[in-house]
Amino acid sequence: MAEIEIRLPKMGESVTEATITNWLKKVGDAVAMDEPLVEVATDKVDNELPSEAAGILVRQLFQKDEVAKVGEVIAILSTDGDASPMQETTQEAVPAPTNVQVQPESEASIPIDEPQSVSEKIASGSNGRFYSPLVRSIAQKEQISQEELQSIPGTGMEGRVTKKDILNHLSNRANSGVKEASQEVEKKGSAPTAPTSPPIPSGGEEIIEMDRMRKLIADHMVMSKQVSPHVTSFVEADVTNIVLWRNKVKKDFLTREGENITFTPIFIEAVARAIQDFPMINVSVSGTNIIKKRDINIGMATALPSGNLIVPVIRHADRLNLVGLTKAVNQLANNARNNKLKPEDIQGGTYTITNVGTFGNVMGTPIINQPQVAILALGAIRKVPAVIETKDGDFIGIRHKMFLSHSYDHRVVDGALGGQFVRRVADYLEQFDADRKF
Repeated sequence: MAEIEIRLPKMGESVTEATITNWLKKVGDAVAMDEPLVEVATDKVDNELPSEAAGILVRQLFQKDEVAKVGEVIAILSTDGDASPMQETTQEAVPAPTNVQVQPESEASIPIDEPQSVSEKIASGSNGRFYSPLVRSIAQKEQISQEELQSIPGTGMEGRVTKKDILNHLSNRANSGVKEASQEVEKKGSAPTAPTSPPIPSGGEEIIEMDRMRKLIADHMVMSKQVSPHVTSFVEADVTNIVLWRNKVKKDFLTREGENITFTPIFIEAVARAIQDFPMINVSVSGTNIIKKRDINIGMATALPSGNLIVPVIRHADRLNLVGLTKAVNQLANNARNNKLKPEDIQGGTYTITNVGTFGNVMGTPIINQPQVAILALGAIRKVPAVIETKDGDFIGIRHKMFLSHSYDHRVVDGALGGQFVRRVADYLEQFDADRKF
């Protein structure tokens, strides 16, 4: 019998594993080339995986909610036609591999009553959370206790601590010397912790468990506030020229380019230009080192129909003209709403914008998307009375204005840089050429 192994493909540079969330084909079903076979979820994005070959699905080596590593065989197809009874029996008789089985024998077979090293003790915490060999190795090297490791917020699948999580924790600990303080707080029991027992609803209340994405967002936001001292600067920008220009060209733009032009690509263009003027906004922090980014990759926070949020990234935004930015914005936004984003679509961002004006908000105080050091919130565009200065004197007129709210990491971005940057973005918006050709 000719068999073809279907392996979990590489899904981004930092993605090492994925959870099987749903099999789209059952054992015995015919599968066509490139036909969706299985749905998987990583700590970055949910995805459908197409089949790499045509045949009959004879084995599923991972069941729903089990975690597979990149490169592992997750299914077997037969190219000889129908699956034989022996093949189906074999599939039922052979248990699907589990996380324990794929661990090295030396780790999986440690008796729990025997003396253990630091690394062995923290293979899994008292709360049942699994720690990968890499995380355990780092914890052992850095002398991180089991209690300290359990206190680290995890951004991986099911709240697992990833390499990035533990390295961020180490850099924060080194910078602030919180190791001893955090251990002392734990001993005293004064640190705020999540309830250990499920709440009991009273009349009229409903308990809704967070879905997987909301848990990841929650952990990421808490981690960002813990890591970065946030400061927010506000600037009001007159965008009358942009509003009038867009109203004038949007029909011709749609006819010529087949795309609706929104304000977002115009804002991204201004942000990219301002980053070129102030490149120290386009950095990240690693311990006491500042990593200056060469590429300008701008993420745009996008609301999903589920109510969750995702941040697809426009790569090399400074190299795209307005038409290119418009096409990139529209495609990423549509893919996000239709759950068709690829892992690489949400990786590599160096700066983020979020449009709170979409919901009628005039300003906001956004939380930095780690490991970036700044984020810009775009407020609603409103018609307001304003003083207009002319050579013949001042007068009151109606102008289209909006607030820009710039949150930045005060460890590396001081008020001067943070304030000058958002002011420069506003300057580029106010200087927009109303006679510009697209």
